[in-house]
Amino acid sequence: MPKLGMEPIRRAALVKATIDEIGQAGSLDVTVAQIARRAGMSSALAHHYFGGKDQIFLAAMRHTLSLYGAEVRGALAMARGPRARTEAIIRAGFNRSNFRSDVIAAWLNFYVLAQSDDQARRLLSVYQRRLHSNLVFNLKPLIGPRAGEAAVRIAGLIDGLYLREALTRGASLGDEPTRQVLTLLDHELKSFGKDTAT
Repeated sequence: MPKLGMEPIRRAALVKATIDEIGQAGSLDVTVAQIARRAGMSSALAHHYFGGKDQIFLAAMRHTLSLYGAEVRGALAMARGPRARTEAIIRAGFNRSNFRSDVIAAWLNFYVLAQSDDQARRLLSVYQRRLHSNLVFNLKPLIGPRAGEAAVRIAGLIDGLYLREALTRGASLGDEPTRQVLTLLDHELKSFGKDTAT
């Protein structure tokens, strides 16, 4: 029987165990029993809290996305002005914490799952919409009506370079892709006649 007050603790343990197991396997080819064993509980209890492996994995991705969101909010809180805030969003996408092997495995498998699972697709869409809206909000004072299309290009480059960096496991850990996206930002501002230091 689940003990009163233990649910949040056990859910958190299962989420962490899921990320760890996927990181070790490099795929979603893990069982609820493996996840539960790593979390120190029975697979019956894991099923009780989440229902199945897909639900556990989606909870793990929500957790990963919430950590990413917290990093973005923290970076934005420290930035002053629209240019600095746009840079903060870009840098958050390549934060070193995003290049841990378990996080990389979770993100890569999340993209794969989103091709066939409606809930994963909706969750991915939430991430993409938030990234786009954050970029548009901060680009608008800099480039006005071109903010939407510039945000699409910048967000696409962030995701594409992250995936490439994650797959090559390069030593730069986000430094080089950050530089490339900031170069794109400079081009977007220059083409609108803005000083890149604004």
